[in-house]
Amino acid sequence: MLETLISSKTRIKLLLKFFLNSNTTAYLRNLESEFGESSNAIRIELNRLEEAGMLSSFSDGNKKMFRANTLHPLFKEVHNILLKTLGLDQVIETVIEQLGHVEKVYLVGEFARGLDSPIIDLLFLGDPDKNFLLKLSGKAEILIKRKIRYLIYQKEEFERLHEGGFHNEALLLWSHDEL
Repeated sequence: MLETLISSKTRIKLLLKFFLNSNTTAYLRNLESEFGESSNAIRIELNRLEEAGMLSSFSDGNKKMFRANTLHPLFKEVHNILLKTLGLDQVIETVIEQLGHVEKVYLVGEFARGLDSPIIDLLFLGDPDKNFLLKLSGKAEILIKRKIRYLIYQKEEFERLHEGGFHNEALLLWSHDEL
């Protein structure tokens, strides 16, 4: 669907990379090997997005690192468009309403790192109805044409995971606190 709005496949990959998880940083050579594209095509798109103010850059040794500019007025809208394109917004809203006791939902795995993937990995904090979650995720997979994997953690387990640096690799999608 994004291909109809944005003709550059490289630009779509960069938007997914940086705007799904704003903690993501990358440099040109890293993106070249990750995307399997020429450095020139990637450099052109990086420069365009940086000139538009959507990406910011900083030096890390001799590398020019890029990340999403979360202060850009369109950051939140681009982020939400990507979530909707992937179907994550529908999955979350539908599932959370009927799941029972859920405190937070995180996106983990490839998408959390800004990579496209046929699998959406979710982490639930709380005590959801597991049978309902299984049934609903199966239906959602048909709609979004992607597999859904999930992990469920209780608060104590999650706190141990969180101490190990988990928060840098996960994207908070939903929180009971935000209601």
